Amino acid sequence: MSEEEKELSEEELLAQWQDMAADESGDADGNEQGASDLADGALPERILDQDEIDSLLGVDSGDDHGGVGIRALLDTSVVNYERLPMLDVLFDKFERYLSTSLRHFTADNVDITVDSLTTVRFGDFLSSIPLPAGIVVVNAIGLDDYILMIYESRLIYAVVDILLGGRKARPARIEGRNFTTIERRIMDNLSDVVLNDLSEAFAPVAPVQFTAERMEVNPRFANITRDGNAAILVTIRVNLEERDGIIQFCIPYGTLEPIREQLLQQFMGEKFGQDNIWESHLAQELFYTYVPLKAVLDEETFSLKDVLKWRLGDTIRLHTKPGQAVSLYCGDEKKLEGQLGKLDDFKAIKVTKNINDVNNEELENK
Repeated sequence: MSEEEKELSEEELLAQWQDMAADESGDADGNEQGASDLADGALPERILDQDEIDSLLGVDSGDDHGGVGIRALLDTSVVNYERLPMLDVLFDKFERYLSTSLRHFTADNVDITVDSLTTVRFGDFLSSIPLPAGIVVVNAIGLDDYILMIYESRLIYAVVDILLGGRKARPARIEGRNFTTIERRIMDNLSDVVLNDLSEAFAPVAPVQFTAERMEVNPRFANITRDGNAAILVTIRVNLEERDGIIQFCIPYGTLEPIREQLLQQFMGEKFGQDNIWESHLAQELFYTYVPLKAVLDEETFSLKDVLKWRLGDTIRLHTKPGQAVSLYCGDEKKLEGQLGKLDDFKAIKVTKNINDVNNEELENK
């Protein structure tokens, strides 16, 4: 034994040994508890570090991935909503109509292209409009609601420059100023042309008339629906000589609700027979359809033996008397009745019973 241990008394050594035994038993109990937790399926508690928390929330400034995590859900401006296939067809028709109209309006070559048709939140779109811009509040008569039409500023300057004879000049420099009275008047005339073509494009689906109500330059004064509501954004590119610009239509889904069933069709006339517009169109076309009619003066029954004896020049006597009813047939169906007569040098029949009278008589006989 060392000298220090000799100096300690037996009682002190016993106390040290007891303390050491207590520490070893505590460690054993802790290990047994951890083993039992793992056996029960419980995982050891883990604390996330700051980098992992930032990645989860999507606020990691070091990576530029367009937004991830919870941030991506909060910042997204794209709204998943039901697709309206017929709307693509209508704006394809509008593209053709507007190309012709703007050629007459500007007296020059114009190329119109539908760039995109997407779904956005209305409030996010208003906040993303690059200013200055011409924001036209459009009244959709027939849908009892409003849509927005937005002119890009460079398109406004290009149209004004062309209409005032500046074709050879360079494209106008975009300035952060309000539009002049002359520019507003020209845009009013352009809006009439654009909205008239939009009304014609929607005509096969519904009798909607789009009219410009007012023009704003501040998006705050162009609220036509709630900020969180879904809307369809249609972007149309207009090429004027060597210049181009954009026209955008922001159409809330609530505005299209009255004609939603028609816009869900895949092609024109898919639900034919239930669409009043197509029914009236068919009725108008039927008025100009030629229908052959044959007049039956009398009907007689002969035996085959008598028919075989007929020769050229033989006469078949009919028993129809003057003033007796003559039937008019369309195919094999009797449709009219009349009286045989003469007009100038032609045989004529005066109609005495129309289609409704003949049909009623047939129903009564049944």
